[in-house]
Amino acid sequence: MPRDAPPLPPREAFTVTRLIRFSHTDPAGIVYFPEYFDMCNAVIEDWLAEEMKVDYPTLTLKERLGTPVVHAECDFYVPSRWGDRIQLSLLVERLGRASLAYRIIGHSGGIVRLAARIVVAFIHLDSGKTLPLPEPFRQKVEAYRVKTGALP
Repeated sequence: MPRDAPPLPPREAFTVTRLIRFSHTDPAGIVYFPEYFDMCNAVIEDWLAEEMKVDYPTLTLKERLGTPVVHAECDFYVPSRWGDRIQLSLLVERLGRASLAYRIIGHSGGIVRLAARIVVAFIHLDSGKTLPLPEPFRQKVEAYRVKTGALP
């Protein structure tokens, strides 16, 4: 495990596998860092659909609930290269009144390659004002946190 890397996520964490494609890489053949943020966003969308059973397009386009990123950071430990397959696992770090902090761990072969923290706010897209997380959704997220082990 690289020095200072977080532990591997628990097996219960929602995890997707991504093939690193040519389009993800820079001229050196390693993942260009903004591509990881796109992958993280895709994992969040997949988690919402598959784990939380939320129809994200309907939520956004019809119900006008947006989830803009208000903070993003990522630590990179081991480069990923064109042709690699990496697993991206999602954990919920914090559940606020109108925000949600995700921790996404990228790993392969038992080695953590990256750890991202993405915080989103829940807003009404027409007014731009924050909204509390809907209670049924909050309950699902809390159940997921319990299942995967709440982060400190």
